[in-house]
Amino acid sequence: MDERKRDQQLRTEEMAGGPARTTQDLRDTAESAERRRQDEERWGRPHDGEPKAALFPDQERDQLRSRWNEIQSEFVDQPRHSVEEADGLVAQTIKRLAESFAGARTNLEGQWARGGDVSTEDLRVAFQRYRSFFDRLLAV
Repeated sequence: MDERKRDQQLRTEEMAGGPARTTQDLRDTAESAERRRQDEERWGRPHDGEPKAALFPDQERDQLRSRWNEIQSEFVDQPRHSVEEADGLVAQTIKRLAESFAGARTNLEGQWARGGDVSTEDLRVAFQRYRSFFDRLLAV
């Protein structure tokens, strides 16, 4: 490629916000999107706007939110203390969440160990909760 064409391509790429896309790039993107769509269809991934599975019971969630609001409102007067309190609340919440998932897993494993048949609906709800949590961890 001569220098003039290369400069023109670079300007075009820059104006477009990135490297120019080749036919193969577009094909790969389309294939990735199709695989994602199939996975979402296969695993029942919720669509945008669908409610997320609750990670905490309503009352516990409200208590955590209330405590967070208290900590946040104290930030202006006591920023260091607020950060320390926020760290403690986050640590406590993560611990509680881990306990909740461990309890649910123990319950399912107990049913399986006794030869019990866990309903598909119970498994679906458990899987939905895991998926919802995982999606939140990776949220942008």
